[in-house]
Amino acid sequence: MAPSLVHLPNGQTLTVSSVFAGFSFKANDLNVHNSAFPPGWTIIIESQDDLDDEIAVDGQESHDIPRKGHTRRFRNPTLHGDNLFISSISNPSNTDFKPATSPTRQIAMMLWATLWWYFHQPKPNPHITTKGLNDQIPEDGRPKGDWRINIKREGIFKGRHLLPKLERMGIITSEDSCVGESIDDRSGEGWMKMFASQRGFWLIDPRIFLFTLSPTTHSPFPGASPYPSRPGSPNRDSFALSKPDAPGDIPPGLMTPQAQSPGGPFASGSHLPTYYPPPPTIFSITNNIRHPIRQKPPAQGETFYTRYIHSVGQFLSFRVASLSHKSPAYRGPVSGSTPSFLPPGSGVTQGSLPSIANMTINPNDTDLLHTWMNDPRVNALFGMAGPRSVQEKMLRDALNTKHSFPVIGCWDGKPFGYFELYWVKEDRLGRYLSSHDYGNWDRAFHALVGEQEFRGPHRVKVWMSALVHYCWLADPRTERVLLEPRVDNTKFINYLQDVGFYKEREIAFPHKQAALMKIRREGWEAPVL
Repeated sequence: MAPSLVHLPNGQTLTVSSVFAGFSFKANDLNVHNSAFPPGWTIIIESQDDLDDEIAVDGQESHDIPRKGHTRRFRNPTLHGDNLFISSISNPSNTDFKPATSPTRQIAMMLWATLWWYFHQPKPNPHITTKGLNDQIPEDGRPKGDWRINIKREGIFKGRHLLPKLERMGIITSEDSCVGESIDDRSGEGWMKMFASQRGFWLIDPRIFLFTLSPTTHSPFPGASPYPSRPGSPNRDSFALSKPDAPGDIPPGLMTPQAQSPGGPFASGSHLPTYYPPPPTIFSITNNIRHPIRQKPPAQGETFYTRYIHSVGQFLSFRVASLSHKSPAYRGPVSGSTPSFLPPGSGVTQGSLPSIANMTINPNDTDLLHTWMNDPRVNALFGMAGPRSVQEKMLRDALNTKHSFPVIGCWDGKPFGYFELYWVKEDRLGRYLSSHDYGNWDRAFHALVGEQEFRGPHRVKVWMSALVHYCWLADPRTERVLLEPRVDNTKFINYLQDVGFYKEREIAFPHKQAALMKIRREGWEAPVL
């Protein structure tokens, strides 16, 4: 298998190469010493051919069934027959980076990145064979199984406390949920049949696992040093420029990009994971509607979702719309050939190189909306054409609404569309639905694509599924995402159905007849890649 390049959602890239019985993962941004063992890790992965047959027998749970199969070298994913463990780790030099404060979190980060690579592989045939299944039933009519990879208690994972910690983090799981009888925690009882599923993996927020290694004070790499002066000679001005949250001054670690927008989803001056759990539920009443108090959205111009789309070859991102007279500078990852590291002592940082990341070549958001809303195609559905003041008022109103916020979608930092994410319960939509149609944490969104170059069926499916993905990640209590397109917008409705939405019924609003479209967390598998 030829080496492949893996783009993580924070912009970091890994080179994955085939080695004996497995694959090596090398962190490109830290491979600066030409060492025989560059920073990274090695996995052992193998496949068993016959494990996808007879998954269940007479209702018996799958983990109680003896599982046998011929073991072979991994070539392509199987539905249930792949086995994985990390065999070795090569850390960056201690002269450049301080060791990870929590080795467990570092291993979890490596496992997460490995699974990111694995679940980007071609999906295996989901259809399974069960005892008693009629051989005459065509494949499309046969039951489907969840795509899983088994995590073996070998190599790095053999530590007696490591798999339990990874299970608590949610990155692996087991169908054996009992305590067990053994009092010897070295026996591994209850931890021998762990797995990660595709469905579960995509419901985990990557901010839990991606964090930064702290650079040493005398690191010779300008991209890895918190001080812009040469090693060993910090000065008063350099300290003033190196505030932890200053834009563009976030040093890279094993899984952190060179340049990340301030307040972006992975930006951290403390070198810690940036995930925070949702707040506890506290109710309030607005317009006679009892609803949870909503957490504040990200700030104007802040990027809150980013992911590299392999099928498009570009990074998709979403940021909050802004009233600024300038277009918010995008400092997140972009596709292209920008070098992954810079020569020692150059004094040049990634953020200072000419790129979309630091060039404000786009119109500001109000001007974008003015152009888009006056497009006859868009106006036919949104009805917000008019002078610039109309779109500015629309944006101001959206920014001041408590249950929603306006969003700009970007491909490689270039704006392509406008969206509004909102909580259903307080919205007008909630007043046309019964209480069993939605929950306290269910969301919906409005959408338009303004740039002609970014239209097309595949891109639509990508950003649709990405917005749904964000809704699941933003709050695990969200169980449904709803849309209410006009019934004559059949093309958009068909796109929704292609990514898993279903039409429940129609709703008669005063201004339109709408199709109520829904997708449930339980029935969602993965974003479009």
